[in-house]
Amino acid sequence: MTPQDQSPGPDEPADDENGAQRSFFDDAPARPPAKAKGRARTIPAAEHPDALRQLGAAMPAQLHLGTSSWAFAGWNGIVYGAKASESLLSREGLPAYSSHPLLNSVSLDRTFYAPLTAEQYAHYANQVPTGFRFVVKAPNLVTDAVLRDDRGVPAGPNPSFLNPVLATDHFVTPCLEGLGTKAGPLVFQFSPLPPEILGDPAGWVARLSAFLAALPALPASQGHERPFYAVEFRDPQAVTPRMMKMLAERGVRYCVAIHARMPSAARQMQAVAATGPGPLVVRWSLLAGQRYEAAKARFSPFDKIQVQDPETRRVLAEAALAAHAAGQPAWIVANNKAEGSAPLTLELLAREIATRSAPPG
Repeated sequence: MTPQDQSPGPDEPADDENGAQRSFFDDAPARPPAKAKGRARTIPAAEHPDALRQLGAAMPAQLHLGTSSWAFAGWNGIVYGAKASESLLSREGLPAYSSHPLLNSVSLDRTFYAPLTAEQYAHYANQVPTGFRFVVKAPNLVTDAVLRDDRGVPAGPNPSFLNPVLATDHFVTPCLEGLGTKAGPLVFQFSPLPPEILGDPAGWVARLSAFLAALPALPASQGHERPFYAVEFRDPQAVTPRMMKMLAERGVRYCVAIHARMPSAARQMQAVAATGPGPLVVRWSLLAGQRYEAAKARFSPFDKIQVQDPETRRVLAEAALAAHAAGQPAWIVANNKAEGSAPLTLELLAREIATRSAPPG
């Protein structure tokens, strides 16, 4: 099995003297404009009430809210104005999605499982308006330290792990060429690491540092206008002061992973603070105490909130407003497996942000 054929890990979606430190916690051919508009209308947007539009207009500048992918038939009436298959939504749903008053970003999660071409990225970019920014996950070709079988069980070391040439050629270059100014955070999500890597924290920081240094320069200090790199872990012990210092030195952001494997959002904000000023990147992936497949079965078809997480919502609202006050952009991506329906999760979050930013009285 090649790295490109790797299956997701067991928790992934189809987020001293010995060097130890404590953890912080089908492209379509070009068509004339009139015909292109006709294609977009095959999947109409839902009728959004004025209150939702006003809520969207009240969001802080440079706050990017989005979901993990967009092809969910259960979002009919929430994002989409008509029933459609997930395959059709995958191909043609982005125009309707991007007209939602709150959704000015989306995570391209499919890139985690197989690289895309520049043409495929451009196909997505051409479906959304100016100002829309994609969050893009790097392929597990370079971010998973092990090869996995069909069940996600490790089957041996991955020879392509942390290969900067493959990362550049199969991810960074086509992504930037295809998305252009619509590229946002480029996220390297590292699946659970084997004990031999976690057992050498200083060595792991050094390896990741060398990898990031070998990539094309995309400093997070330019995150308002240009794409930048972010790193997401699924091992709490990987999040150390030494790691955060290295990321800051490399101009790379720590991506907050709200996931059953990781500490709370509040604790992870300590790691964000340790990297110094810069964009905020959050992926709200999975309800605490759940596994991915169990949450998927429990919450499908993702058409309503089923379990609320007000504490995470509070922390993220405060973090988004803090980023705004500091003049920094923020990306918050929600998954259906967080509370049951990602667009509705973001609507609740937006209400929390609006309430906290409203003047007293």
